[in-house]
Amino acid sequence: MNTFTEPVQPSAAPEPTPGRRKPKASLYRPGTLLAIAWLVLIMIASATARGWVPFPVDHQDLTDALAGPSSRHWLGTDELGRDLFSRIVTSGWISIGPALLAVAVAFGVGVPMALLAAEHGRKVEWTCSRIAELLLSLPTTVILLAFVGAVGIHVWAIMAVLGLLLAAPVYRILLALAQSLRTRLYVDAAKVNGVGSLLVNVRHVLPGMATTIAVQAAQLFALGILIEAGLAFMGYGPAIPAPSWGGLIGGAQQHIYDAPWMMVPTGVVLALTVIAANQIADALSGERERNAPVRRPARRAARLPVPAQAAGEASTRAEGALLEVRDLRVGVVEGTELVTGVSVSVRSGTVLGLVGESGCGKTMTARSLMGLLPDGVEVCDGSIRFQGRELVGLSDRQYQDVRGRDIAMISQEPMVALDPMFTIGYQLVQPIRRFRGVGRGEARRIALDLLAQVGIVDPARILRSHPHALSGGMAQRVCIALALTGSPKLLIADEPTTALDVTVQAEILSLLRSLVHNTGLSVVLVSHDLGVVADLCDDVAVMYAGQVLESGTVAEVLDQAAHPYTGALMSANPHIPQGEAVPDRLPSIRGTVPAPKDWPTGCRFASRCPLSTHECHEPVALAPAHGGGTVRCIHPLVPAPATAGPNESGVVR
Repeated sequence: MNTFTEPVQPSAAPEPTPGRRKPKASLYRPGTLLAIAWLVLIMIASATARGWVPFPVDHQDLTDALAGPSSRHWLGTDELGRDLFSRIVTSGWISIGPALLAVAVAFGVGVPMALLAAEHGRKVEWTCSRIAELLLSLPTTVILLAFVGAVGIHVWAIMAVLGLLLAAPVYRILLALAQSLRTRLYVDAAKVNGVGSLLVNVRHVLPGMATTIAVQAAQLFALGILIEAGLAFMGYGPAIPAPSWGGLIGGAQQHIYDAPWMMVPTGVVLALTVIAANQIADALSGERERNAPVRRPARRAARLPVPAQAAGEASTRAEGALLEVRDLRVGVVEGTELVTGVSVSVRSGTVLGLVGESGCGKTMTARSLMGLLPDGVEVCDGSIRFQGRELVGLSDRQYQDVRGRDIAMISQEPMVALDPMFTIGYQLVQPIRRFRGVGRGEARRIALDLLAQVGIVDPARILRSHPHALSGGMAQRVCIALALTGSPKLLIADEPTTALDVTVQAEILSLLRSLVHNTGLSVVLVSHDLGVVADLCDDVAVMYAGQVLESGTVAEVLDQAAHPYTGALMSANPHIPQGEAVPDRLPSIRGTVPAPKDWPTGCRFASRCPLSTHECHEPVALAPAHGGGTVRCIHPLVPAPATAGPNESGVVR
């Protein structure tokens, strides 16, 4: 028996994708059905054997020893004249039962370890991984034999120890999958909706691991049968006269020359059982692939003109803003900063847009407001005050009082934000019951009202549907309804129209606009699209390389851009006003956004800016612009008031 020290590897990278399952052809193939039927037959026959086998397992007839198959003894007899068929059938549970116990112990230890390590981050993961490495370093055969020498031959106890040793490879296989599942948007959505950590694991993470667990369990079951048979073959099986498959093979090998037939029946049954378990594992592995959800291709949003406003009109920040962010710094734990000194403000009933290229820190800033930063990333400094309450420093449990109830979120990938395991009704009713303290019937009525509020024509049908049955626009409406289950005051919208086609984008924007107007909801909108910002937002903050370069009202910033970066973004906007000639080629910004580790000490846009001078390579302070806004530039396109001093607060007014 070989020492088992390496994890059983899955047949494919376990990356679950929401959508329709492929037809279960693998499970319905004749080979798989025969394998399932064989295992069921063996278990039932073994469990009921004592009631129907032709001979007791210890019945001896020395006058008929070492006989071949006959009408009296269907598979022949052994050296003591005992019926082989009766002994093989009766010993089935003694071989299969301990193998099932080993699988149960392995997953009973390995799965919770993987879930805890994925949930609690580096420190817990480091501890669990060191324990797993210690178990993997132990020689399995030596440990089992040492256990036998210490406590004696107890098959069930031996297999329980084997299960403990197998928990290490189970943990190694499931850890990466659990970590991947916890990054899914529907897990974040569950946290936003107030679901506790235990329920997140049970409802959302564990179901996503179910197929991989089933595959590995089938493989370890086959391995457990072989190991139990190997131990019994060496004499460490059940006490005589109790039979086991390994013990029967061990007895048969003593008569390999004078009665070779004795080896055949038990060997064939053992081989077929192991092959059947592996066949089921292969079939389950084939079922892990799923079709990608049917959705419309993502297109660029329609570019809408900036609303015309009077030249002298300027919005000023109301006293007692709903959200105040001051000098926010977000970075890798004990490493590089990803967001530097961001300061913004959101008034009740208004929409703030965060604009910039990919990698500018918009999403990281928005996620910090919810306390949903990725593992290994944290708020390093600064303040986030919501309705006067400081959010920086709150634990995940304390954040549950805020998420969903006061601050909610919708994402850019609605198909990923909805859990494919549950119906829309379940995903809406549960948070409504939790947030509003109502019964199931009332929660269902509220869910129907919310779906109608977001423009869904047949809400009753949608409640019964699973996410894969919805179009992209319908799924995004459901996500907005899900965000409204707790009656929040602030909505974080992370590029909510990016994955939708143009006509659906316009519908979603109209829906958000009506929600803001009718309910007084405030929104922080993350977007690449200046057309969306112009159509929906009241204030805007233009971000680049983790900093706010320009802020102010939408009309002032987009009509009279002060920072060269904002001007370059506006020039690259493909919307062409009426009466103007269509250019042969739209301007573009040369270069790319630098990585955080490459940020310069001076202006971070300097390497791409046509107005850059040597002064731009020194630290640049914020200056007032647009009346109540700011700009971070030495050479602004719209000069700042000459009498005004630098403004480091950076608050969007």
